[in-house]
Amino acid sequence: MIRFENVSIAYDRKSKPALDNVSLDVQRGEFVFLVGSSGSGKSTLLRLVLREYKTPHGQVYVAGQNVANVPSWRVPKFRRGIGVVFQDFRLIQTKTVFANVAYAMQVLGKSRAAIRAEVPRVLELVGLEDKGHRKPTELSGGEQQRVAIARAIVNQPGILLADEPTGNLDPTTSAGIMEILDKINQNGTTVVMATHDDDIVNSMRKRVIELRHGKVVRDEVKAQYTSMMPIIPAAGEAAAVEPSEKNDAEPQTRRQRIVSATQASDAVDEESMPPRLERRRGQLPADDAAPAQKIDGLKNMNEDQK
Repeated sequence: MIRFENVSIAYDRKSKPALDNVSLDVQRGEFVFLVGSSGSGKSTLLRLVLREYKTPHGQVYVAGQNVANVPSWRVPKFRRGIGVVFQDFRLIQTKTVFANVAYAMQVLGKSRAAIRAEVPRVLELVGLEDKGHRKPTELSGGEQQRVAIARAIVNQPGILLADEPTGNLDPTTSAGIMEILDKINQNGTTVVMATHDDDIVNSMRKRVIELRHGKVVRDEVKAQYTSMMPIIPAAGEAAAVEPSEKNDAEPQTRRQRIVSATQASDAVDEESMPPRLERRRGQLPADDAAPAQKIDGLKNMNEDQK
């Protein structure tokens, strides 16, 4: 459904590439998480799939089409096969829930009969069958996101892109949203979701693609947010030092290693220490004779010699 072949793109000549020689394949019916710190290239990747940008280097294929060959006048039709869910919902505040979802069908010229049949079905799928008459301002954040999902799938797209769909939601509400996305995926829709939510990724165990500085550094199936395997840099590439934003488990591990190393250095065999160092640590008593007594002893020796 989605294929990137050696894709590189930068927003201007002076900045580093937003994506740097990225190659990946997403198969029909897959559920894929895109993870990585802010600025790693996740949103750029989704925008290339949507044909918001054209890549100057490499090729992007979506549903068998080379996106670079889609002319501007055909982009709206091209996007009909792609549903999008955003973090900030992007609902029309003056319209009801029913009208928000119906709007996605109206722009495609669907009949009133089709709208009356399909919108209630989709609202039931997302658990909002009794909220169709309400305005977005009367709903909770989780309910508004459900409306956004219903609007994204009402035209039965083959691909659903979700850009941080749980970013503004509490953990319980987020879990409900993910149940809906999982159900949509089980119905055959390919889902690609960018997220920083490690709990969701760890609990669902789907395919995880990790981006770092515009490069794909990990691509694992049934994976967790943080890789359990060390990331090996490509030949000639320096090992990445900075962890991804949610890989903050790695700094904690490093701190533990630092503490362990410090404790190990303190545990040096004290028998091998020079007495002077041991005295400084208070481990050994001072010599039997105090410095003043030593001086008196030297004087007595000199007098005896005389």
